[in-house]
Amino acid sequence: MKEIKRIVLTGGPCAGKTTALVRIIEHFSSRGFKVFTVPEVPTMFTQSGMDYLTKNKEFFYEGEKATLEIQLALEDKFLRMAQACTEPCVIVCDRGTMDISAYMQPELWEQLCKDVGYTTPQLRDDRYDAVLHLVSAADGAEQFYTTSNNASRNETADEAGLAIARMLDKKVIGAWAGHSHLRVINNQEDFNRKLNRVLKEISHVLGLPQPIEEERKYMVEVVGEMPDCIESEITQTYLTAEPGAEVRLRRRGWQGKFVNVLTTKKKISDTEQLETERQVSNNIYRSLLQQADPYRKTIRKNRKSFIWKGQYFELDTYLEPVKGLMILETKGIANHEDVNFPPFIKVKEDITGKTQYYNYNIALRG
Repeated sequence: MKEIKRIVLTGGPCAGKTTALVRIIEHFSSRGFKVFTVPEVPTMFTQSGMDYLTKNKEFFYEGEKATLEIQLALEDKFLRMAQACTEPCVIVCDRGTMDISAYMQPELWEQLCKDVGYTTPQLRDDRYDAVLHLVSAADGAEQFYTTSNNASRNETADEAGLAIARMLDKKVIGAWAGHSHLRVINNQEDFNRKLNRVLKEISHVLGLPQPIEEERKYMVEVVGEMPDCIESEITQTYLTAEPGAEVRLRRRGWQGKFVNVLTTKKKISDTEQLETERQVSNNIYRSLLQQADPYRKTIRKNRKSFIWKGQYFELDTYLEPVKGLMILETKGIANHEDVNFPPFIKVKEDITGKTQYYNYNIALRG
């Protein structure tokens, strides 16, 4: 049976999902893909009489349970249709299962999962090949924030409404934290750049060659209190590989849970590379460790991921084989665009493109 990629497109209020979906259909249809889009279930329910702000706890629970059940059923039906197609297919879900959890207490979510016969890891990690989160315009692109294009949206465009939208944005990211291919799509000064980043990430998932680009990196120190962020522990081992290829085995831990991902990068020309990644079980992870590159040490680091003024950052503090090195990496910020460095970060050096700071080289045995 052919492999069908399933991708979640999510985000905070007024993030550009509707426009992005149109662009995705046009772009990948023109490249020979049949694009299936699973509609946003909460909007369907709201338009049909569901009130997610109700104080009636029983009504709220039954509505959320029905939302999850219909979400699962729709995704499964679209998958069967895609498997019956002869052309290559991709399924894009307008929000996914874990979005539902962002709007309820953790205990209620766990009860809901139990009642529908799933666990959180099954709903978050096993169903989707990638999760693309578009940052709300309320965070860093406030001048473009509007509620006029979605009658179901309750956040107003004043400062109080923007604060609620930013809070919801972070809650949705937190709900998906732990997925092996969660990508946060920044706000850009040019909205088309934001959409192009979405197309690039989906192309990556589909195994299409991508331009070689340098993420911007800085050696930094923390000089103040950090805001709410997603914290994780990363163990990274490089495996023996053919010339011109880089194979990385990464274990990422978050709130006591671990996800293992095998990534292969291969340069296919001076300007393009092919990158693939797949999640692997604990047994396969342990087996692959036997193929560790003898010339490289294991990297261990702590990561803090956060959004500041519409831009997404990852701050890595290295524990091994170097200790105390702190590298801040931007995600999806265009070369000509200014980085909105937060006040609690002091930049010591711009190390973008400096090969000695690549993880692959940091791991080299002395």
